[in-house]
Amino acid sequence: MADGSRSLVPDMERFQQVLLGVWQEACRHIEIGQSTANIAATLVRHVPIERILVRRIDAQRSALETVAVGPAGPERCPTDARSECSPAELEALLAWCRGGKTARLRGGKSSSGDLPVDKIVPGRHQRDVLIGPLGDPAGYCGVLVFIAPKDRAFDPKHVELAQLLIEPFAVALDNDLRLREMAALREAAEADNRSLLMRLGRKSLGETIVGADSGLRAVMERIELVARSDAPVLIFGATGTGKELIARAIHNRSSRRQGPFNRVNCGAIPPELIDTQLFGHERGAFTGAVGGRRGWFERADGGTLFLDEIGELPPAAQVRMLRILQDGWMERVGAEKPINVDVRIVAATHRDLAGMVAEGSFREDLWYRIAVFPIVLPPLRERREDIAKLAVHFAGRAATRFGLAPVAPTAEDLALLAAYPWPGNVRELAAVIDRAAILGDGKRLDVATALGVSTTSGWGGSSTAAPAERSTPGWGGSSTAAPTEHHPVTPIEPLETAVRRHIEVALTAAGGQIEGRRGAAALLRINPHTLRARMRKLGIQWSSFRDRQ
Repeated sequence: MADGSRSLVPDMERFQQVLLGVWQEACRHIEIGQSTANIAATLVRHVPIERILVRRIDAQRSALETVAVGPAGPERCPTDARSECSPAELEALLAWCRGGKTARLRGGKSSSGDLPVDKIVPGRHQRDVLIGPLGDPAGYCGVLVFIAPKDRAFDPKHVELAQLLIEPFAVALDNDLRLREMAALREAAEADNRSLLMRLGRKSLGETIVGADSGLRAVMERIELVARSDAPVLIFGATGTGKELIARAIHNRSSRRQGPFNRVNCGAIPPELIDTQLFGHERGAFTGAVGGRRGWFERADGGTLFLDEIGELPPAAQVRMLRILQDGWMERVGAEKPINVDVRIVAATHRDLAGMVAEGSFREDLWYRIAVFPIVLPPLRERREDIAKLAVHFAGRAATRFGLAPVAPTAEDLALLAAYPWPGNVRELAAVIDRAAILGDGKRLDVATALGVSTTSGWGGSSTAAPAERSTPGWGGSSTAAPTEHHPVTPIEPLETAVRRHIEVALTAAGGQIEGRRGAAALLRINPHTLRARMRKLGIQWSSFRDRQ
């Protein structure tokens, strides 16, 4: 056995209980300040110590910073928490650290060469001091300092103990540095989140489904039914109705909520890239494939894949997707072995997929696989009871996003919004409220101008056009005036009464038939699923119209 090894054995046996207590304290506390204070309270019974300092080496700023002091107490706080070093002093300190041995300072002089004593232990030159490097050859991060009381000195056994204490203090300092790095990363992430929320005009990243207890009550009930299973879901809805929000609600209520949620717009991917985007490719599968790539199905493994506008998928991609839905296996482009993926599919479309199946442009077998549980999102004109809530929600979001004072829509604003047909649905309403907030400059919502309403011409400038005959709001126009004796207000019946009567007229004309070219849905120009949902809500029985033609 080497001489150094023989000398360590008695040292370890002599200080076994002390070292055990030090290691326990070093590992018990996350923050080094608490552990150092407790370790100092233990050591004062065995070593003449007035103060212990743990000083961190800040190489980037060329300085030494005190991060822990012991024993605890306000009267023992260091007077110099930070010491600036010159480049030469820092290099001398690091060169000594690489030696890995303790040094002793007596009368302000070092036993280890040209150490910057006044920077390591400022104001304590006349005391007996022991210092040890904290870290390892890969990188030294600090210095451990033992300061003896006045007129006391360390003997050889104290120097041996100080050498043994370097390792537990180095572990404690490393843990503290990692904790600081994690705190800095957390603060940076929180700052990024705040910036993102500011741009989005939101207070949190959680889902917000306005109308969940009113116009979307039936939709939310179906979400609760299907979320617990892994059944594929097909969401029908016009553009701007919030299909992605419903898909996220299904994911967040499912057992996969801890997994990824990925959204793919099938209509935005060029046909020649659809395979590699959805299923990935191997290196060398085609010209330019310099590396392998995971597709969207692999990235969503263990979670949910939202396929928006699934009706835009080309036939070849439909065939490959059918296999995944059947048995969970897929192949990357150019691969020889299949890959198993565990993905829940939530698809969405604004097209009539049943009609596309009849025309042969969408595979019938894929249709049956994805339409296991359909959910129909009603357009905004069929859930006008939610317009006021949505307007308030978007007004608050606009105020946050644009840095304006929060302003709520007035009764006149809500009346204008309720009378508009909203061909762009909720997305259009959000854009109109944003525009109204900017035009109002934080003092009000200029809804009339945002909608393009004129006192004489209504929407879009025609004096004879009713709001429902317009499909797109204008960008200008003057604000609307209150009704006068020259413009009397026609009594307005409840919306549900008008909708009920309109549906009944269509059903009468269609002889109770809902689907087909001459069905009520075709007459009303809405999806048959939407019509049935509205009829259930209004309590309309289609069979009673069979013999009214």
